[in-house]
Amino acid sequence: MVRSAKGILVSFRIACCIATFAASAAESLAQQFPAKPVRFVAGMAAGGGADLNVRRLADRLSKMWRQPVIVQNMAGGAGNLAAVAVAEATPDGYTLLFASHPIFAVNPILYDRLPFDADRDFVPVVLVSKTPHVLLVHAALPAARLSELIALAKERPGSLNFGSGGLGTSIHLAAELMKNRAGVELTHVPYKGAAPAVTALIGGEIQLLFDSSMTAIGHIRGGRVRGLVIASMTRAAALPDLPTFNESGIPGFEAGVAHGVLVPSSTPAAIVSALNRAINATLNEPEYKKQMAEFGVELVGGSAGSFQAYLAAERKKWTEIIRKQGIKAN
Repeated sequence: MVRSAKGILVSFRIACCIATFAASAAESLAQQFPAKPVRFVAGMAAGGGADLNVRRLADRLSKMWRQPVIVQNMAGGAGNLAAVAVAEATPDGYTLLFASHPIFAVNPILYDRLPFDADRDFVPVVLVSKTPHVLLVHAALPAARLSELIALAKERPGSLNFGSGGLGTSIHLAAELMKNRAGVELTHVPYKGAAPAVTALIGGEIQLLFDSSMTAIGHIRGGRVRGLVIASMTRAAALPDLPTFNESGIPGFEAGVAHGVLVPSSTPAAIVSALNRAINATLNEPEYKKQMAEFGVELVGGSAGSFQAYLAAERKKWTEIIRKQGIKAN
């Protein structure tokens, strides 16, 4: 028994030494990170507002790290293709997923099966930004305020059409949330992307549409559509005259797209912390904040834990709407 106890003690000490060595090695790697080019896998097409977001972040990180930060666009499958690519990558911090939050907060509810596990296969690094949606209406619609739109919808149940970029997209779900909170009936007309939906709104095929503030700004300023309200807690610097839903009679209404950075789940904690510190330092640059605010984007930052909590809260919110409306991805 004594020898057995000694053996257990020796094994315990060896295990402690191995753990200490592994922790020291990971910390050493984190201090040297990055020692080679870093790759952002972005779950969106090149050229859009979200792509601009990741490329500006990559450019600043490249200057900070003095290493190339490459953006690889991998659109398709509602962001699922990009997620799979990163989930299967080497977990060393050199392959990062720049993801819209619906990949983790909405897709697990919309799809019966996903080619990855949103909770098991990834570790959040940091919430980079939030881009609120703006409620747009056709220029000829007799509604200059949200209250007038709601009154019109109640007078003519189901007669007003709202567009979206497809079933289950963030702009579709924003309208479903408004229907639920305002108690109105609207008819959904899905399009193959947000751009065709905006074209339909300008042409009068539909009467209203939620759109990303990044693209809505230009349409509002050009007079092609009318902006009624913004789905954020505070007014946007780029659209200061546009009231929030809070101000317009629907408190606590928030809808948009957030973007964040995640890595494969086996990535060493020291590397995750190093990435979090570097990205936060970039996001806190005053000039960068100002530049992105002009595009309707709010830079966020914070801890990995706060990003995880945000995703959990968003999933809970949209689960209620998706299940109530019986929405499923094709």
